Amino acid sequence: MTILLNIETSTTNCSVSLSKGGETLVLKEDYNDNFSHAERLHVYIDEVLKEANLELSNLNAIAISKGPGSYTGLRIGVSAAKGLCYALDIPFVSVFTLESLAHQINVEDRVIVSMLDARRMEVYSAIFNSEHQQIRETQAQILDKSSFAEYLEKGKVYFIGNGVEKTKGLIDHPNAVFVDNKLPSAKEMGLLAYTKYKKNDTEDIAYFEPYYLKDFIAIKPKA
Repeated sequence: MTILLNIETSTTNCSVSLSKGGETLVLKEDYNDNFSHAERLHVYIDEVLKEANLELSNLNAIAISKGPGSYTGLRIGVSAAKGLCYALDIPFVSVFTLESLAHQINVEDRVIVSMLDARRMEVYSAIFNSEHQQIRETQAQILDKSSFAEYLEKGKVYFIGNGVEKTKGLIDHPNAVFVDNKLPSAKEMGLLAYTKYKKNDTEDIAYFEPYYLKDFIAIKPKA
């Protein structure tokens, strides 16, 4: 049976899972408000393998959450995955972060908006139907009171991700449902990565780059 190591570092949640045939076996994550990927990522990789009584040599592939999200977080996750795939000579799979996030909720005949905070009043967002099929392209969009109006007028819209908090302050509509305190997790990556692996839909380790959506802009720290 196919064993995959799944790595999610696109937000503050440092998350690692092992999946077997698309089913999550072990999950380790911190789910806090601070970036800890540099300190915890490799620790979590070791821990999930030990808990499952497996070795790195048992892995069939490694999957990475490819973005959009934190520039630094994505770089750390992708670098770790590339290094392991190269050393183990196994396939490298990428999973769209906003799609994985959308899979955290299941609703019938509804619309799901996955959104990640992109500073100020901007979010990275993608829209999915109740079958988690993407129905609007990924955008880096500045929020205002009319955002997502065309979907809200047609029925319930579920908003999920760390962009929800700023959205709440702008959108006041009876069809808006805000799912609080959710971040992308490696838990939902297993099935998505396994589906791509079976199709041989893998990445070139040498040329793969995270999906940043926007160019990186350095921000000076506050004094």
